[in-house]
This record gives sequence, structure tokens and C-alpha cells, in this order.
Amino acid sequence: MHLQRRDFLLVVTLVLGVVTPAFGQTVGVEQGSASIPDFSGVWNHSIPGFEPLASGPTALVNRSRRPNGTGNILKLVGDYTNPILKPQAAEIVKKHGEIALMGIGDPNPRNQCWPSGVPFVFTDRPTELVQTPDRITILYGHDHQVRRARLNEPHPARVVPSWYGDSVGHYEGDTLVIDTIGIKADRPFAMIDWYGTPYTQALHVIERYRLLDYAAAKEGFDRDAKQHNPVQGIRDPNNPGKYLQLQFTIEDEGVFTTPWTATMTYVRDPDGWPEMVCAENIQWYSGKSAEVPRADKPDF
Repeated sequence: MHLQRRDFLLVVTLVLGVVTPAFGQTVGVEQGSASIPDFSGVWNHSIPGFEPLASGPTALVNRSRRPNGTGNILKLVGDYTNPILKPQAAEIVKKHGEIALMGIGDPNPRNQCWPSGVPFVFTDRPTELVQTPDRITILYGHDHQVRRARLNEPHPARVVPSWYGDSVGHYEGDTLVIDTIGIKADRPFAMIDWYGTPYTQALHVIERYRLLDYAAAKEGFDRDAKQHNPVQGIRDPNNPGKYLQLQFTIEDEGVFTTPWTATMTYVRDPDGWPEMVCAENIQWYSGKSAEVPRADKPDF
């Protein structure tokens, strides 16, 4: 009797030892499938930039404006006076703007056919989130770029820098949260946005995805409309469906004076998934050939 009870307690102790995480280790809690939001579908957003918040530390805007007051996509002059920028970063943004104003084009990952990285890739379109129990796969239409975020796992103790970094995610109620570190900074055309804002290896990005009805999404659309020419039909107040909003926060003490936040508010794309392969047309708007990645030697 006593021996059996002792054996039972030993088994319980061993089981607990297996499932109990070490002190300080973060372990995600699985969420019931019924409560997980459904982000399926193809989503679209106007280009080229993020939606700055109405107040607080937020993304850069284009100092070059069209007659209608929106940013001029052909002259991308980032606001280098934005207080989020440290002096050295502000000077880099200013130099990119000077190139753009000369009308010769300013190279960036998109027009040079290089992997965009995070968060630059947020501006690519269309976008699709593929949800599985252990992973989120995010597809970006321009140049067929792909990201993957493991669910309910911590970052490894040592992260090897890569184009899109190491991403882990979890659900918080109706919101998908993705945390990304290890984004490769030692690379050609390494920048946060279309204005040439730099980053360092310390870059840390937190994404929060959620579905909104039109009334809630309208505020994001209105902020976007002040900065960019929205794609025709991108906003439909009569659409009874949901809209997708990404709110993201950027931290990088090597470049920014403070963490800052912006949004991207998407609509469902009725046109589906078009083919957009950058390397098939390497003549960008400057009239020069893009710096398409090329192998140093033939594969065979």
C-alpha cells in the first residue's frame, strides 16, 4: 500500500518535471481554435508607406507633396526632422531625400529586387496570412517574399541574423502578436522604409494583427489618405466584411530616440494574387538597371 502510493507520487513528480518550464522561460499558452481569429484571404494596402499615428512617436512622412496634398511617390523625401530619429539617422534620411529630389531615383529593396526585410516588407502587396496550429506563414506578392513565425515558442538563445529575422507569435484574444529580432543589418539596401531610414542589428519589431469593421478601420484609412493616394476602391463603407489592421512598434536604440508605432490598414483584394516578379523587369523608374542579386559564379 505504502509502496504503491510512493510510486504514484514519483510518477506525478516526474511528469511535472517534464511539463514545468525552467524558471524565467516563456512558454506560450495554446488558445482554443474557436476563439482564434480568421485572417484568411488576400489583403491589399496603398503604397508606399506606413500610416502615421495622429499623435505620439510615429513613422516618417513624405516632405514632398502632390498638388492634392498627398505624398509624391516619385520624390520620396522622408521627414528628417521627426524627433524619433537620432542625428546620424536623420542625416542619412536627408541624403536619401536629396537624391530623390534630383529626379534620378533612390535605390531601395523593392526597386532593386532585394529581400525587403522587416518592417519594409509590410508595404509590399498583396499580403496573405496562412494560419496553422504551430506556425503563421505570411506571403507578400511583390517578388513572392515569404516569412514564417513559430507559434508559442521563445526566440532561441542565439539568433543567426537573416533577411526577415527570427519571428515568434501567439494569440491574445482576437489579436495575433508577432515578435521579431535578428533582422540582418549588414546587407545592401538595409532600411526601415522607403525614405532610407537605417537600422542596426538591435532592431526589434512587434506586430499586432486584428480584424476591424469599417467604422473602426475608417480612422486608419483616413490617416493613410492624408499621406498616400489610396488604390481605387480600397475603401468601401458599404462592405459588411472585415478589414485587417496591422499595428507595429519599432525599437532600435542605435537609430531611434524612442520606440515608435504606426499602422497598416488593409482591405480584401478582389483581384486575387497577381504575378509580380521584380527580376523579370529590372529597369526601374530611374532608367537604370536595378542591382538584382547575382551569384558570384554559375551554379553549374
